[in-house]
Amino acid sequence: MTLSLILACLWAVVANVAAMIPSRDRHRARAMVLIATGIPLVGYVTYENGPWIGLLVLAAGMSVLRWPVAYLVRRMTGGGDASS
Repeated sequence: MTLSLILACLWAVVANVAAMIPSRDRHRARAMVLIATGIPLVGYVTYENGPWIGLLVLAAGMSVLRWPVAYLVRRMTGGGDASS
């Protein structure tokens, strides 16, 4: 197993632990940190293991961070009020 895949697994564990801890801001700050660390990590995984594994890691990250992805899609397509 490459270093990038080990880091991606560690990122997934940290993301799940962060989701279990109560938060007043509905986990927004933690989601931003996870996104900021996850995007370069997906690039690193893709660089070391190829595009198919990179897409799998991207899909796994999107499943963990599904609300920011849904918000982005809603905002890009213009479907509904993005401020709620």
